[in-house]
Amino acid sequence: MRLVTTDRIDDAEIITGDVVFAVAVSGANIVRDMREAIVNTIGGHMTRYENLLDQTIARALEALKSRAAAQGYDGVLGVRLSHPMITNGAVEVVATGTGFRYAAKP
Repeated sequence: MRLVTTDRIDDAEIITGDVVFAVAVSGANIVRDMREAIVNTIGGHMTRYENLLDQTIARALEALKSRAAAQGYDGVLGVRLSHPMITNGAVEVVATGTGFRYAAKP
């Protein structure tokens, strides 16, 4: 499964399809929220939230691949991620793009 951020692929002829999307939401816990709030107040590196964001983005991209494959696509063009938000104890990431099929299998 090929995911690209560009709107075209130069090395193969493709047929574009429909929009493909996936959502990943991860919950933070109250202890992590309190620790990160303190770090945010005094300044510093919020590594716990960075790790949570990394994991959530990876899950969103894997879900995008799975949905594209289930719809019979060989990949997704123009992959975009929503601005990850940490809100109300959760992290939400939305991944979108346009499904495509190779005109002739490589």
